[in-house]
This record gives sequence, C-alpha cells and structure tokens, in this order.
Amino acid sequence: MNKWKLILPGAAIIFVALQLFNPARTNPPVKLDFITVARPPASVAAALRTACYDCHSRETTWPWYSRVAPVSWLVTSDVDEGREHLDFSDWPQADAGHAAKKLDRINEVLDYREMPPKKYTFIHTGARLSEAQRKAIMDWTENAADKLRAATNN
Repeated sequence: MNKWKLILPGAAIIFVALQLFNPARTNPPVKLDFITVARPPASVAAALRTACYDCHSRETTWPWYSRVAPVSWLVTSDVDEGREHLDFSDWPQADAGHAAKKLDRINEVLDYREMPPKKYTFIHTGARLSEAQRKAIMDWTENAADKLRAATNN
C-alpha cells in the first residue's frame, strides 16, 4: 500500500506535466475545396465529409480528447499525415492529371479498405462507410478520373 502513495501522485504529476507539451491543432485556411470544385453527388459529398474530412482537410473537428496528452500527439500526427497524403482543402484543379491520380488513389484505398482506418471508425461510428456508400464513392471517383484523363488527352 505504501508504494501506491508514491506511485499515484507521481503518475498524476507526470500526466499534468505532459499537458505542457501538446502539439498545435490547426485548421489552416481552405485553398480550394474538393467538393466545391469536383461537385460530386450529394450522397458522395456527405459520405466524404463524414468519413474523410476530419483527417484529410483543413476543416478538422478537434474532439475534446485531442487536447489531452498523450492522445493529442496521436490525433495530431494522424491529421498531419492524412493532410500530407490527401488534402481535400487544397485540390489541384489546374492540374487535371494530378487530380485524376488523387481520385484513383481514393478509389484504391477504399477498395483495399485502408480508409477510413479502423482506429478512427472505432470511436467515430458515423464515419463507417456502408457498402453502398463505399461503392458510390468508388464509382464516382473512377468516372471522374476517367473524365479528367479524357479532357487532358484532347
């Protein structure tokens, strides 16, 4: 019992000290929003906003636990990495070939069920894509990518 009198206050002090090292949770300005530019059907846009935009846009909704270390480090790292791979808030409208590749990549990660990740959908149950939603996004992104490629070949 005497050990706990030292361990618990020590753990509490360490936990409080960790809060001093929280990373910044930022939402830089949106440059060019994907949904505005690409105009997917409303159902596809809604599914993308719900399942993807928190990590892959500059419109992240930061939950309360993203302010508590050490979880804050994981959440911020996931968002930073997500934005690095695909940022729906900085869509390459001027480069149709690049946009087509991004659409192909969206299709690929959905097909392999890499996205949205299970660790995200475990907590954010609304971000779980049904098979119909997954298929609708994949069909639309494939069609949109084909149109972009055809436009660049003309």
